[in-house]
Amino acid sequence: MAEKETENKIEQLQLLEQNIQALLVQKQNFQNQLLEIENSLDELSRIKDKPYKIIGPIMVLTEKEELKKELESKKEVLDLRIKSIEKQENETRNRFKILQEEIIKELKH
Repeated sequence: MAEKETENKIEQLQLLEQNIQALLVQKQNFQNQLLEIENSLDELSRIKDKPYKIIGPIMVLTEKEELKKELESKKEVLDLRIKSIEKQENETRNRFKILQEEIIKELKH
């Protein structure tokens, strides 16, 4: 019976590891998007004329302040998503560590 429980815990451990990997991929994607937005905001601050905004396959002339507000709003959302993922990642890593310790104890007996 104990062997079966240990096997189940090892499977859970593998699932947690997969979850951590998926969270890391998501976080990296959001961080890349955040970097793009920060670069866009930086470029926007240097522009004297009205900027263009890409919508699908076309470029549309837009107001600088309107575009800045839109980019800052997207940046806030990405910051929140990254923080949320980091929280999930930490919780998952903690569960992983606890489960790993339980498995090691069981295997020693």
